[in-house]
Amino acid sequence: MSAHDSQSALVTNLDAVVDTDEVPTTVKSMTSETKGMWLGAIGIAIFSLTLPFTRMVVAELNPVLIALGRAVVAACCSVLLLWWTNAPRPTRSQLKSLLIIASGVVVGFPVFSSIAMSQISASHGAIVLGILPLATALFGALRFGERPSIGFWITALIGSALVAAFAMEEGGGSLQLGDLAMLIAVIAAAMGYAEGGRLSESMSGQQVISWALVLSMPIVLPVTIWLALHYGVKASAGAWVGFAYVSLFSMFIGFFFWYKGLALGGIARVGQVQLIQPFLTLLGAAAILGEALELRSFLFALAIISVVAAGKKMAIKR
Repeated sequence: MSAHDSQSALVTNLDAVVDTDEVPTTVKSMTSETKGMWLGAIGIAIFSLTLPFTRMVVAELNPVLIALGRAVVAACCSVLLLWWTNAPRPTRSQLKSLLIIASGVVVGFPVFSSIAMSQISASHGAIVLGILPLATALFGALRFGERPSIGFWITALIGSALVAAFAMEEGGGSLQLGDLAMLIAVIAAAMGYAEGGRLSESMSGQQVISWALVLSMPIVLPVTIWLALHYGVKASAGAWVGFAYVSLFSMFIGFFFWYKGLALGGIARVGQVQLIQPFLTLLGAAAILGEALELRSFLFALAIISVVAAGKKMAIKR
């Protein structure tokens, strides 16, 4: 077997876990919705460490440089992946969706979340991020005609209200400037998640994020080079470890699972898994950055996970 064939086999095997029917018997017995929820949960677990590692890096490097630089690294990986798998070029209609995805999750979310992490703690940003499921469901409903039931919207609103209340409490009754940046980041991510989830029904999740990254390169690469020359890239080893994580996992590998999960289970329903992300991020912020971890955080987590469970039972027309 040639080296190229071996590489292709490796990627195909990974794709079989994330993207095809060649899965273990226990997984085959699951419904598509359940598979989607599990894959989405894996993606969210990966994404949950994005804010802690981003805050670690922006303490030493320019926030926008970090945001766009991670896209450049992930795009280089994407070029290799697309070549190894001999992926077909996207159609004209797919290009439109890919550009929307790129503007949301390749540029919008990384830039504004990095700016936010230079202003507020990862723990605080995690709570603001809690409204992402509602925003994702809203984009999915408006853009693709998904019709969640009244009960679903009630549970989504309750969950979002819980995390909003937590954010207000943490901010002493008011929102900070970093909250605005995180809110814009949430809107950008929701747009990219909804568009990517639907496109993953006709294109593998790996190809979706890979093509979105490659299409962003003509803009992202020159801006990154200019920022690197202007602000410099001198940083500690720890900062570069954080940069490696947000480049390879947050910007690339996590989307393999996340987009496939959205495609299988539906944007609105699988998007509810995001409600647990703020609290996974709280744990990550405590472990990585040493940020305070308080009992009330776990109480809010228990309440929100209960809301996710209730929302999963509500009807959604696709």
